[in-house]
Order: sequence, then structure tokens, then C-alpha cells
Amino acid sequence: MITQPWIPVLRQDGSQDELSLHEVFLHAADLRRIVGDLPTQEFALLRLLLAVAHDALDGPADIDAWAELWDDPACFAPVEAYLDRHRHRFDLLHPHTPFFQTTGLRTAADDVFSLNRIVADVPNNEPFLSARMPAVDRLTYAEAARWTVHAHAYDTSGIKTGAVGDDRVKGGKVYPLGVGWAGNLGGVFAEGANLREMLLLNLVAPDTPYLDPVADGGAAADAPAWRRDPCGPGGAERPPTGVRDLYTWQSRRLRLHHDADGVYGVVLGYGDPLPSRNMHKREPMSLWRRSEAQEKKLLQPLVYLPREHDPSRSAWRGIAALVVGRGEPTRSGEPAKFLRPGVLEWISYLVTEGALPRTFPIRTRIVGAVYGTQQSVVDDIADDHLDLAVVLLHQQDRSYARQAEAAADEAEKAVIALGDLAGNLARATGSSEDGPRATARDLGFGALEIPYRHWLRELGQAEDPTESRSRWQRQVHDILSPLAGRLIADAGDNAWQGRTVPTRQGGTQWLNSALADRWFRAALNKCLAHPYARDDRDDAEDPDTSPAAARAPQARTPAPRNARASDAPTPA
Repeated sequence: MITQPWIPVLRQDGSQDELSLHEVFLHAADLRRIVGDLPTQEFALLRLLLAVAHDALDGPADIDAWAELWDDPACFAPVEAYLDRHRHRFDLLHPHTPFFQTTGLRTAADDVFSLNRIVADVPNNEPFLSARMPAVDRLTYAEAARWTVHAHAYDTSGIKTGAVGDDRVKGGKVYPLGVGWAGNLGGVFAEGANLREMLLLNLVAPDTPYLDPVADGGAAADAPAWRRDPCGPGGAERPPTGVRDLYTWQSRRLRLHHDADGVYGVVLGYGDPLPSRNMHKREPMSLWRRSEAQEKKLLQPLVYLPREHDPSRSAWRGIAALVVGRGEPTRSGEPAKFLRPGVLEWISYLVTEGALPRTFPIRTRIVGAVYGTQQSVVDDIADDHLDLAVVLLHQQDRSYARQAEAAADEAEKAVIALGDLAGNLARATGSSEDGPRATARDLGFGALEIPYRHWLRELGQAEDPTESRSRWQRQVHDILSPLAGRLIADAGDNAWQGRTVPTRQGGTQWLNSALADRWFRAALNKCLAHPYARDDRDDAEDPDTSPAAARAPQARTPAPRNARASDAPTPA
């Protein structure tokens, strides 16, 4: 694996290739990023490379050591000698220490199972959704190496056949012990202009504020899997010693069966369990959420769990979880409900201390697996990104981060108002509200997604972030107003006529499209701080020419044919 190609990469010219471990580090500055069969595979391979870099460089010890690496084009030169020293542990087919495997792992019946068990794009019982229908009969050695790394990181839970020598076996089976370690995480990492920058940006030093990824024994106690004794059947319950240990955590026991033409089968079982609670000071590549339910259950004052990604929710809508620092006090004085990833705390430390320029651009990637049916299958995979300048992570200058967070919050409220408009129009016709409301919200979020991403990318270059947010408020108004007009027009004559509906106070009122439109305009202006109020005051003498009148089209449904003016309902 050190000299043979197996890691898929994307070159700067857009072409793809497969490189060996040595070549990846040698040409890191010329590569765009790692690519994989799945985004989760890319995340698992990145963590493997980071473990190699941490161990080969024995650091970085602190921010000064990191800055020296950043300024040195040959910073990964020590990796070659390091890999040569551990060559025997990076051999996929080694007779005694095969890479990430357990020698002699076997079941009582000497079963050899299908490779479907480690290839995540072949879910059991769903072959028609796979690119490898109906099963994986063989893998090349390169493919097998990638899926071996992925299995330790993202393997599903469920009942597994017990291995000989595993004291957890009951009746030939080992009952569910959870998914692979990375499968618990709401994975987050930073991308730079090339793979070299990506590796360095995610190379977290142990002196990062609010993060203590090194065990009590110090950096010397931390070691990746290949510097530890080979694993036997069964598992050991122990705390991780640091990021090198976590990035290569042996959550499974695995043995590949192969011949001269490739890999044809696998034995797979549970390995070392690792509880995910309160690992936020050790695991830097995940979002975290406070769990009051676990606090009550465990009788602990504070419990944080990994915050999983929702594939249906775009990353920009959760920007607060990425830019709000762990040290910022909450308004209520209570512990924070969410914690941003330690890797972003690290980058905020770099920009605050001047190791990175404020305008340096990064791409924040989020990757995660969504499991279903008691975590025994992979239902979906989240993969998204946000381009932003590191000034948004600055610990002292929080003005840019606050404007980005407020802008996303205002957009969310504006889209909710659009959904309420659709719901009220449905009520006015006697239809169900839920479907139209959800459809309108999807429409609104879709319309705002690309504009917000562009606005966020430019925010880091703005001299006045407050004025930039004001422009965003007007942009949201201008985007959603025509959508509202379309909804009203599509609602037709029945919504224009309206009907009597119950109120929350227990009474009734007449609801039609005119009243629904008025409610929407009021809610939109309120959540966007009346973006055209100043322009309206300036043009008070001629309201028909105000920017609000010009930019916010008033969509009205024409009166029904043969209707008299006196037939028009009056909103209550």
C-alpha cells in the first residue's frame, strides 16, 4: 500500500488517478483532493492520511510548529522514511500483520462471507439501488484496501457472526455493539486549494483552546493502529489516546480472503467499542449537540453527543453550528446546545493568532452516514459544503460570523412565512395545509440556496458586514416576493373568494388570498427588518415610485368572471 496505487485522487486539471500512500504525500500540492466510491470513504481515507501525517511529523506540537509546516513546501518529506519504517504494517496481504486485519480470524464453521458486508454501496436486500447489482463477487486489491478502511469507520451495527476466541459470542452470535466510530459522527473537515492545504488545515495541534485531543500521557502516548500490537478476536474497552488513535480506531475485526486474482470473501466481526458521549474534547471532526435526556439518564451535569447530519437540510441553513465558537457565552447563561467541530476551533485559533490571513478562503465539508432499521443498514449519506473566509471563524472579531448567522436565520424565517402563505391559501379553499406549506418551503429554500452561498463567499471581502447583511435582506425580499405572487395566482378564484375559518382564539374570520397576502407581506417585512423602509421614507412624496413598489410585485388574482364588485369578500 506504500508503493502500489490504491488511493483515488482528483488532480488539479480535473483528471482522476490512483496513487500509493507515498505518492499522495509526495504530490499533495499538485492534487485537488481525495475522491472515493462514496463521500464517507473519502472522509475515512482523509483521517487515515491525517494519522500518518501526525505520527510521521510527531505533531504539530503547537501553533508555531504548525506555522513552520505551512511555510515549508517540503513539510511532508519525513513521511517517506516513516512509511518505510512501518512497511510491514501497510501490507494488505501480509501473512502475520495484514493491514487493518486480524490474522486467522474465523468463525466456528469457517464461513467466508460475501464482500457485500464491507462494500457500503451494496445494501443488503436492496440490490436494485446499487451500481454493483446484484452482489460483489470480487474486488481488486486497491478496492479491498479502501473498503477495509471504510468498514472500520462506517460499518453498520446489527447481529454479527461470532469469531472463535471472542468472549462476547453467545450462541454463535455477537449482538449489536453500534456502528463504526466515524458512523457516529456529523463529520466536518476543511478543504483548501489543494490536498497539501487540506491536510495541514485539519492537522490539529494539542494546544487548541476548548479541545484536548491528547491523552493524559501526552503526545507520546498517542499512536495509530499500525504502531500497536495486532488485534486478536474480540474487543477491548479503553479510552482513545488521541487523534492518531481515533482516526484509525479498530471498531471491527476483519479478515480478507484472496487469491492471485483479487479478494473474493471476508470475515467481519465487532472490534473495540467506543462510547460517543462527551468525546467533544477528543474528536475534532464532528459537530456536537447537548443531550438533556442522557444527562437525566446518566445523572451527569452535561452530556454532549455527535450531531448527525440531515441530508434533506442544506449546510448553509446550519451555519451557526459551524461559526459560533465553543467559548462564546449563550444569552441564557446555560451551556451551549451545540458545539462546533474542534477542527474549526483550531482554524479559528490560527486566524486569531495571525497564522492564517483573515481573507484566506476554505471550503467546509460535511459528510455523514444515516442509518436505518436499528443501524443495520445505511439509508442515506449527507455530503455538502460551504465556501467561506476564515474571518468568519475569528475568535475576537465576531462581527462577520454574527452577520452570517443572522442572515441565515432571517432567510429561514422568511421561508417559513412563504410556507405559511401557502398554508393560508389552502385554508382559504378548504384544502389541507401541510402539503402546500412543505412544498412552498422547499421552493423557498431552493431559491435562496445559491444566492446565500454567493453572498457568504463575498462576505469575507466586505468592509462593512452590516451593510452586506442589509443587501442580503433586500435580496431575500426580492426573491421571495415573486414566489409569493405565483402562489397567489396559482391558488385561483376559490382562494380569491375565500371562506370562513376558525381562529386560534376560538372565533371565526373570513380568509381569502388578499388577507393571506397581507399577512405574508407583514411577516416578511418583520423578519427582514423592513429592508425597503428607508427607501420608502425617502420617496414618501411619490410612493408609486418607491423601490418597494418597484421591486415587490403585487400579484393579484383577477376577479371571477361575471362577479360584481359587491360580491368581493371583506377580510375580517
